[in-house]
This record gives sequence, C-alpha cells and structure tokens, in this order.
Amino acid sequence: MKDTGYKKWMIYVIATIAAMGGLLFGFDTGVISGAIPFFQADFNIDDGQVEIVTSAGLIGAILGALCCGKLTDRAGRRKVILLAAIIFALGALWSGFAPDFSHLVTARLFLGIAIGISSFAVPLYIAEISPAKSRGMLVSMFQLMITVGILVSYLSDLYFADESSLSCWRPMFYVGVIPALILFVGMLLVPPSPRWLMSIGKEEECLSVLRKVEHPDLIESSFEQIRTEIRKDDSRQGSLKDLAQPWMRNALIITIGIMFFQQCVGINTVMYYSPKIFLMAGFDGAVSAIGASVGVGIINLLFTILSVYFVDRIGRRKLYFTGLSGITISLLALAASFLFTTQLGEAGKWISFLFIFLYVGFFAMSIGPLGWLIVSEVFPQKMRSLGTSIGSLTVWFFNAIVSFTFFKILRIFSIPGTELVSGEGSQENPAGVFLFYAFIAILAIIWGYFYVPETKGISLEKIEAYWRKGGRPKDLGKERK
Repeated sequence: MKDTGYKKWMIYVIATIAAMGGLLFGFDTGVISGAIPFFQADFNIDDGQVEIVTSAGLIGAILGALCCGKLTDRAGRRKVILLAAIIFALGALWSGFAPDFSHLVTARLFLGIAIGISSFAVPLYIAEISPAKSRGMLVSMFQLMITVGILVSYLSDLYFADESSLSCWRPMFYVGVIPALILFVGMLLVPPSPRWLMSIGKEEECLSVLRKVEHPDLIESSFEQIRTEIRKDDSRQGSLKDLAQPWMRNALIITIGIMFFQQCVGINTVMYYSPKIFLMAGFDGAVSAIGASVGVGIINLLFTILSVYFVDRIGRRKLYFTGLSGITISLLALAASFLFTTQLGEAGKWISFLFIFLYVGFFAMSIGPLGWLIVSEVFPQKMRSLGTSIGSLTVWFFNAIVSFTFFKILRIFSIPGTELVSGEGSQENPAGVFLFYAFIAILAIIWGYFYVPETKGISLEKIEAYWRKGGRPKDLGKERK
C-alpha cells in the first residue's frame, strides 16, 4: 500500500468532469430564457404556448428520471451519464433546426430526457465516489456547474440576440452541443463508482478506484464498510416496496419535501422567464432584458460558490435556514417593489432588479445545491439510485408545474388596480405571484426544522444505520459526536 496511486487532486478532477452534467442542466434552463422573446415572435405564439415549449423539456426530464433508476443500477452511473450527453447533443441540434412550434416542443421533450437522466445520475455518482469529509463540497459542484451553465447560456443568448433577426434564437440552442461533447469525452476518462462496482461483485475494481480517490490510511476501512453494507443489502433489489418500509420513511419524506420546496419557491420562473420579468419591471427591449438576465446568472454562480465553500464547514441546516430566510424577505420586498412601481418611478426598475438578485443569491447558497446533495446522501446503497430517481422525478414534476403555471398564477393572483403599463399596453402585475412564493418559502422554513438533516461529515453507511434505528432527521448531526 506504499504506492496506491492516490493523488489528492484526483477526486476533484473526477467530480468536476462528472459535474459537467450539471452544466448541461443549467444551459438548458437558461438558454430558453433568452430564446423565448425571439421564437415567440418568429412562430407568432402566445404566452400559453411559450409555457408549453418551456414545460416540454421538463416533461422530458420526468420521463428521463422515470426510466433510468434501474438502468443506473444495471449499466452503472458512468455509462448512463454518457448516454445523457449523447441525447443532449442530438436534442440541442434538433431544437435549433425546429421549423415550427410542434417540432420545437418535440425537440425540447427529447432533450429533456437527457436532463432528467443527468440530474440524478451525476449527484449519485459524485456522492458514491467522494470521501465523507469532502462529499458535501463535491456533490455541491453539480449545482455549481448548473449555475455555470445558466450563466454561459445567458452570455450566449446575449451574444446572438439581434432584434432585427427573429431567427437569432437558433444558434442559441446549437451552442448546447459543445458542453455535451465535453461531458461525453470527460466521462470516458473517469472510473466507475466504487460502491456500484461492489454492488455487482467487482471487489478488486472497487478497491482499485478507492486507491485513487481515498486517503491511503482510510482505504481498507472504507472498503470494508462498503462491503459490509452491500452484503447487508444483498437480499433487496431496491424496489418501491423497500422504500415503503417504516425505517425508510424519513428518507422519502426528506427527498420529496426538499425537492418540492426547491421548486415551489418559484426560482425557475426567474431562470426561464427573466427577460419577461425584467420587461415587466421596466427594461426597454428584449436585448436589454437579456443583458439584465446575465447579471442574474453571475449572482447565481457567485452565491453557489459560497455554498460549495461553506457546506462542509458550517453544515447543511445552517445554510438551509439562512437561505430560506433570505428568500422569504427578498420575495416580499420584490412583491412590494412591483406593488409600488408607480410611486417608485424609474427607481422601481432597479429596486426590483436588486431584489431579484438577492432572491437568486439566497436560493443559490441554500436549497438549490442542498436539495441535490441531501437526496444523494439519505438513501442506502441498494435504494440510492431509485431514491435519487424519485428525488429527480419530484424536481421535474414540480418544476414543470411551476413553469407551466407562472403566467396563469400571475393572472389569478393579480391585484386589481396595480396593472403595469408599458409600450405594449397594460399587463398584470407579478406582485401577487411573488407573495404566493414567499408564503411557500415560509412553509419551507417550518418543514425544514423537522426534516432537514445535518449530514456533514457523516458517512453514507452511518446515515443508513441511523435510519434503521429510527432516528429523527433533525438529530442526525449528533452522529458525528
């Protein structure tokens, strides 16, 4: 064991390559935002049809999450991520070539399958290959790369945006082929998950991977711990019936709950429709609104970097409550800035801009990355891919609902007498919808007190043992002591 091949930086390289799957996720989330004003005019479609195009990708993601839980166990995490990269590249090309509304919807549906696959396979792979002491930071790199992808897509949209050419949305989609190819080539170079290798009986290969990513002093103990837990779970096949066992109830509640709140605080209304929201706030023209969206992408990235830095230092629960408190305050202030837009005048545009930034920032440092991280940690080996698939399915289900209903909720919660007037005429004020999301954020704080676990520094095997003995989520952090 003198020369194990261990290099401290190796795990960071592996995690960064895998996290490129998050960049695809983020690019797809952001690119639609800048493309909307142009393909809406190009195809002459209304806001309801825009919601269909946006939601099509999310329905595809639901299908991807549904189909690939078992496949990830059989073929392995790495091969499934490679498949996602291929699907994404083809979907990006198809989206850009789409000759009409129906083709664009179908292309987005196809592309969404890749996003659904990568959104659970990537965090799962990183969690299983990471040492316990740095797992939080490494899995959070998935969310970090999502924010990088969003920023890259906003910059790409801004580069191609041209109000004199309605077809400028097409190259916005074509650019997505580049990160897909980078992910594909990178995943060819990284090893399989050691826990997955152990689960299919390849103990020597599992040990070989651990020698590359685990500290030499911890290789044998990690290997034995993984082998013990895999053997304990050998009789189970990771079925839905297994998830219904009483000792798994907390993991399931945590997964569905945290992903529900991650989406239903409304963050993706900003990510998908930020140019439309900035136009409501008073920005002049689509290019100007897309430019403002670039600022959202930068804030999203910077605050996610803060989360990656702090998640293994101050822990999951502190980040969660800090972020949700900030989200609530920002949403209330954002609603107020739209309610008093007439009184605020020109300043109202910049006040709304500021609170959108804060809203995005607090999300990016808390429930954004924590959702994916915690879901990747709370399930035992034999049920981890199925459980993570359920988490991913929950995300895309509620993401689709939020994106498909934004303009509808905006109209339902429109406050009479507060309509916005612009060069395009009168339109509903979004203050009511932001108040609605603030209410959900308050519920998230209450729920989180009971169900957000502190998994900082605790091995995946110890987390499983804690659930087996009936431990409460809010007390899990005591297992470190």
